[in-house]
Amino acid sequence: MRKSLIPTTTLCVLLCVLPIAPVTENRSNFAIIDPDDSIGDIISKAANITPLPRQYDWQRLEFTAFTHFTINTFTDKEWGDGTEDPALFNPTDFDARQWIEAIKNAGMKQVIMTCKHHDGFCLWPSKLTDHSVKSSPWRNGRGDVVGEVAEACREAGLKFGVYLSPWDRHERTYGDSPVYNEFFKNQLRELLTWYGSIAEVWFDGACGEGPNGKRQVYDWQGYYSVIRELQPEAVIAIMGPDVRWVGTESGYGRETEWSIVPVDIADTERTAAASQKKDIGQAFVPKDLMEKDLGSREKIADASMLVWYPSEVDVSIRPGWFYHRDQDDKVKSPEKLVDIFFSSVGRNSLLLLNIPPDTRGRIHENDIESLRGMRRILDETFGTNFAAGAKGTASSALNGHAPSLVTDDTPDTYWMAEGNTAPVTLELDLGGIKKFDVVMLMENILTGQRVERFIVKAHTGGAWKEITGGTTIGYKRLLRFPEVTADKVRIRITESRAVPTLSSFGLYDCPIEFSTPDEH
Repeated sequence: MRKSLIPTTTLCVLLCVLPIAPVTENRSNFAIIDPDDSIGDIISKAANITPLPRQYDWQRLEFTAFTHFTINTFTDKEWGDGTEDPALFNPTDFDARQWIEAIKNAGMKQVIMTCKHHDGFCLWPSKLTDHSVKSSPWRNGRGDVVGEVAEACREAGLKFGVYLSPWDRHERTYGDSPVYNEFFKNQLRELLTWYGSIAEVWFDGACGEGPNGKRQVYDWQGYYSVIRELQPEAVIAIMGPDVRWVGTESGYGRETEWSIVPVDIADTERTAAASQKKDIGQAFVPKDLMEKDLGSREKIADASMLVWYPSEVDVSIRPGWFYHRDQDDKVKSPEKLVDIFFSSVGRNSLLLLNIPPDTRGRIHENDIESLRGMRRILDETFGTNFAAGAKGTASSALNGHAPSLVTDDTPDTYWMAEGNTAPVTLELDLGGIKKFDVVMLMENILTGQRVERFIVKAHTGGAWKEITGGTTIGYKRLLRFPEVTADKVRIRITESRAVPTLSSFGLYDCPIEFSTPDEH
């Protein structure tokens, strides 16, 4: 995991008002920007970039789990150096089903297993190295942590993903780039063929020295090819072309979060020639995107290529990523976890929460207690949508996309304004007085991410009062504010890259109050 943190600060990007780009039918998850494209052309292309099916399915998971568990759990370290004796790995009461029960009960829909961290110790009986569970006393050397966790996920109906560190401080070929790259690809092949369906492959960019003192040149495109061949529906995350790191391990995403961002590519001409394949993996150049502003009009104006590249927010429930006994009293509180949920899932990102098993091979009771508390708060908050069934009217609506569709609890239906102009307004009659302090907004991202600025007003005390607002919406936006009593609400989209859409609109009442979030 990365350990150099960049504090996330809230953003409010003032976007210039330009003519709204028309809707086109030529949609893809990326667009090449031609040298003679005008800013209007660029905005039009950006407005019609959409996620691939695997990216869309990933985004809809919303909340997933990381499980950091390896030799470090038993050495009480965050990073091992590769010299650890496999005999140290010996959980006394390993129970993968206990992990998955705790994770599923918390509302998470996928687990990413740390199969090999930087120390090179493999949690599956790899045929490529002896530095693995097969050399440990656990299960008399016949155990397979990856296999048991994958099976527990299947039984529980959760998706399963794998983390495999490219940096291997044990493997002697690391630093002999061609040889190690083949070794690493063969490790990928084991994980991607032994354990059924893999939903996500997670890479970080750690690249230090190996046992021979040499640094490795990673064959990213070769790694991608193996994944696309063996698990074509899996998203490749962080140092990969499908999902990017948000840029901080605090749990807090940007307030202005665009899923369409500029990227570097290896060969523009080759990418353009292969554009009908709708997969840029073989031209993608991995890099961290940690700037505060990634996708505003100013940022995309000078791009050579734009791509649908959504954000994943990773954070640990504890100060460390691996279990440490002295952190048992430092588990994040339910209230803190809820705040993180609002500030990640609620900011057009997916939340990846790490829950590290202990030396028994179980999720600790303190972690489970906090997860249960978080789930109770979220269930109470989102159990009743006070906008459900509300009567909707709008300044305009395209045929078949009526305003009432934003409250029908079906993400595949949506309101869409008519024409090419902004601002546009949607109003909901709640059918009586309601109390709420949370607004939920969702764009139909299958038509693109388009909203650049909006405000929300409530009809309270016989007058309209602005209660909240923001810049981007994307897949989901959650906004909190002091409790309001109102009989009507109105959203006004003041700036948009093309005809805006809304697939869902919700009003909720959270049982806890929040102070200004501590995002560090």
